[in-house]
Amino acid sequence: MSLSRIVMRLARNPGTEFAGGDDHRGYALTAPLLPDGKLDEAAYAKARDACTVRRFAPDEDAVDGRLARKGQRWFFDYDEEDSADDEPVHRLGEHRFAVGEYVTITDEDGRPLTYKVVEVQPAT
Repeated sequence: MSLSRIVMRLARNPGTEFAGGDDHRGYALTAPLLPDGKLDEAAYAKARDACTVRRFAPDEDAVDGRLARKGQRWFFDYDEEDSADDEPVHRLGEHRFAVGEYVTITDEDGRPLTYKVVEVQPAT
């Protein structure tokens, strides 16, 4: 099983302060992918501890967390003791992680924002 490093940057989000997007805001995710670019759920179950996420933005320190799953709900978890910091990812199990694809992530304020996949490569 191999892991991929997926970088997503904030895309245009009309009606928000990020109407034009922001290339300096986003996520770096490490997760196993199937050949079609979707999450490999079986490999995730075996390598959960290696599936990490880093949220980055120019006006805050980077925050490290993990990719987590409860039932069919996927989310980014930054503190196992506190579910208030969880960031749900809309239909993550159905997304194809390929350059140019879009992913919706609900931020810590409960706001859904769209991110564009800009990089997918083997994790080192």
